[in-house]
Amino acid sequence: MIPLRDTNPSRTVPFVNYVIIGLNVIAFLFEQSLGRNLDEFIFYFGVVPVRFLDQVASVELHVGTFLPFFSSMFLHGGWWHLIGNMLFLYVFGDNVEDKFGHVRYIFFYLLAGVAAAATQVFINSSSEIPMVGASGAIAGILGAYVFMFPKAKITTLIPFIVFYQVVQLPAFLFLGIWFLMQIFSGVMSLGIGADAGGVAWWAHIGGFAVGVFAFSFLQKRKHYDDVETY
Repeated sequence: MIPLRDTNPSRTVPFVNYVIIGLNVIAFLFEQSLGRNLDEFIFYFGVVPVRFLDQVASVELHVGTFLPFFSSMFLHGGWWHLIGNMLFLYVFGDNVEDKFGHVRYIFFYLLAGVAAAATQVFINSSSEIPMVGASGAIAGILGAYVFMFPKAKITTLIPFIVFYQVVQLPAFLFLGIWFLMQIFSGVMSLGIGADAGGVAWWAHIGGFAVGVFAFSFLQKRKHYDDVETY
């Protein structure tokens, strides 16, 4: 299922969301300019579970130990990886930013991304494969969105083998199916490596969980100008 748009207009300009999309695109274009140095770059700025846990165990902690948890969420492994993530971010991110406010949205996005990477490290601690991508942070946005706007309509492209169908689905159904797919894939990957197929399923699950539990704490407070306080 591919989201094309939602029917939930934002009341404010989601400039933080646009900036995040722009940073991801710029970072990917920079990756493409590296040529033969790309693998080394990804290994250093991506989250490598074994490397991180070895540094923690040996108490060799420095900026480079934790930097990948932030840098990795702006890097991608290919054009389709980037396009797919940015499409989800574009469709769902504006309303979550509108609900949280610009500053809280930045904090939330980074928190979800770090928590997603940490979940993958915990589940797949023996992996030597660098993890990159914004999908963990975006999963946090999806978790918040489904509770904020469960009845919002999502215009969805459903591809079949030789044709496709465009339908409108309520957000709780679209995102519920999406999350169940992550759970199923994550559980199935446990016996063969939690990043089976090149997808960090448990990062998606961890990010979504952060979105579900954090949205109520980060919403903008309503102001009541016509009430007395005492």
